[in-house]
Amino acid sequence: MLKVLLKKQIAEVFRSYFYDAKKNRMRSKGAIAAWIIFFVVVMVGVLGGMFTALSLSLCGALAQAGMGWLFFVLMGLIAIVLGAFGSVFNTYSGLYLAKDNDLLLSMPIPVKTVIASRLINVYLMGAMYSSTALLPAVIVYWITGGLSAAKVICGLLFMLMVTVIVLLLSCILGWVVAKISLKLKNKSFITVLISLVFIGAYYFFYFKASDFVRDIIQNAETYGNRIKGAAYGLYLFGRMGDGSWAAAGICTAVTAVVSLLVWRVLSRSFLKIATSNGAAEKRRYVEKQAKERSVFGAMLAKEFWRFTASANYMLNCGLGILLLPVSGVFLLIKGRVICEAIGDVFSSRPDAAAVLLCTLFCLMACMNDMAAPSVSLEGKSIWIPQSLPVEPKTVLRAKTAVQLILTEIPMLFAAVCAVIALPGSAGLKVMFVITTLVAAAFMAMFDITIGLAMPILNWTNETAPIKQSGAVTLALLGGWGIVVIPGILYLLIGWRLGAVTYLIVWSAIMAVISLLLLRRLDTKGAAAFRML
Repeated sequence: MLKVLLKKQIAEVFRSYFYDAKKNRMRSKGAIAAWIIFFVVVMVGVLGGMFTALSLSLCGALAQAGMGWLFFVLMGLIAIVLGAFGSVFNTYSGLYLAKDNDLLLSMPIPVKTVIASRLINVYLMGAMYSSTALLPAVIVYWITGGLSAAKVICGLLFMLMVTVIVLLLSCILGWVVAKISLKLKNKSFITVLISLVFIGAYYFFYFKASDFVRDIIQNAETYGNRIKGAAYGLYLFGRMGDGSWAAAGICTAVTAVVSLLVWRVLSRSFLKIATSNGAAEKRRYVEKQAKERSVFGAMLAKEFWRFTASANYMLNCGLGILLLPVSGVFLLIKGRVICEAIGDVFSSRPDAAAVLLCTLFCLMACMNDMAAPSVSLEGKSIWIPQSLPVEPKTVLRAKTAVQLILTEIPMLFAAVCAVIALPGSAGLKVMFVITTLVAAAFMAMFDITIGLAMPILNWTNETAPIKQSGAVTLALLGGWGIVVIPGILYLLIGWRLGAVTYLIVWSAIMAVISLLLLRRLDTKGAAAFRML
């Protein structure tokens, strides 16, 4: 039974490699092979190559200084963070709050067998992620520092212990996430917030990696002495990878004891969490007068609810909501310096900074493409808006309005911040604001037109229309291609007209096209929506 349950768990994790959620059918053998090859290339080639390069830059200098243990501390911690982050949400959704918990627990299957199958699955996922960073490090150390029986055995034991630590952290963090999740009403915003924090941390450490490596190599002895004095456990952790039998024995014993404690706690708390549906809030009925909404207002509220209810939708189609205000604040602080630098580079093109910053804002606005998958997200339930006593053009306008509102407001804030720092005439600053707002409206009309022309309605997972549809791809890449054209043309010939005149021309062009697309949406688009 354990083997069957484990096979089911692994099949769920890699389901997308064998099953096409967009077309609601199994993939062909060629497609399955291509997806597996792609996965191997990313994990082994890209991530493995990145950590191999990092190991090569650290290992030589630290091994020569007799501080190989510090190398294992650094790479071990990186592997633990990578493994825990890669599997913590799998632990949350696959162990504690899996959708089939009630079904499995109703069967004559021992609870410990269910827990064991899911723990093994979590372990394998964490081991896969952590080994991507740790295996290249161990191999590089063996090549650089030389081979011996102690180094080989302790190195393998070190890798095993790291994977167990990743499992323990995943269980603990997954338990915390599950407990918090049961108390939350809207989990999507928390998921988005956590994802953005991790993305920001990733890029911060990525750009600081070279300085980090240089600092570690130059001050290895200082850091080593601090670790020995303040965190002796980390020293033993590193010494284990370096080939110390005593350190290996102590670390293995401690890890085994902690693993036993986690297993006992998990066995006792699993049923309570797995069968919990969250705390039901008690409310006393208070009579209130219901507020009547217009038809358009009701449809708009429904579209906003759909957007905010999905973390995938917000993360993949609404990143511009965050980027635009952040860029505006950044320009308030560094805008003068940036404009001067652009002016120096394009000194023969007057006011090039205004046009190029306008283009940059339009590029970020393209990252708000929530209108593109909005029709496809109706899925098999599209008959509901079609059967309502609502005109199809009202439904489509509501879908477009969501992108308009969520893009125009951040764009206005960013544009106002930009013109404060932007040198130039008042006319140039006014046209900067108008052009960015018109471009945002144009992109909304462009996205809904593409989404209506390329719908996917037979999906089984919402990630298919959000991340894998041709409409979203074309909306993003096509939008980038369109808004880049004015910036390039200005640098080539447009500067002869002057920046103000040039922006007026492009604003007029985009406004006219937007109105034509709106008219088409109300006529041919409404008819096409009715026939989906």
